[in-house]
Amino acid sequence: MRFASLAACFAALAILAASAAAAAAAGALATGRCGAFGYSSNDVSADAAAMRARAQCKGRDCKVVANFSKTCAAFAIDANNMCGPSGWAEADSLANAQNIAAEQCHRFGGKTCVIRAWVCDARG
Repeated sequence: MRFASLAACFAALAILAASAAAAAAAGALATGRCGAFGYSSNDVSADAAAMRARAQCKGRDCKVVANFSKTCAAFAIDANNMCGPSGWAEADSLANAQNIAAEQCHRFGGKTCVIRAWVCDARG
């Protein structure tokens, strides 16, 4: 009986720890010149997510454009001019983030805007 109580306590503790980790989930999207990008999701903090997104961005002038939690982010570029117009967005769903990013790319002069990257954090 004592073993069963101890096992139940450990199980409850594990569930609590998993819930806390999910609640602290953080994501980031970094973009740079000529279509460079990096992203991170489900990190333990916004700072950790930003650092990982910047590290993945293999281009010039990379900077974090979105920090998010339980949402999605997307990055769009002009497919015919990778160093030209681009757009990014954060939204409550992947479809919304992609649509807004493409609209931003078009707004900045893109003619053939395509989604280059997308990421969702936790339940985004």
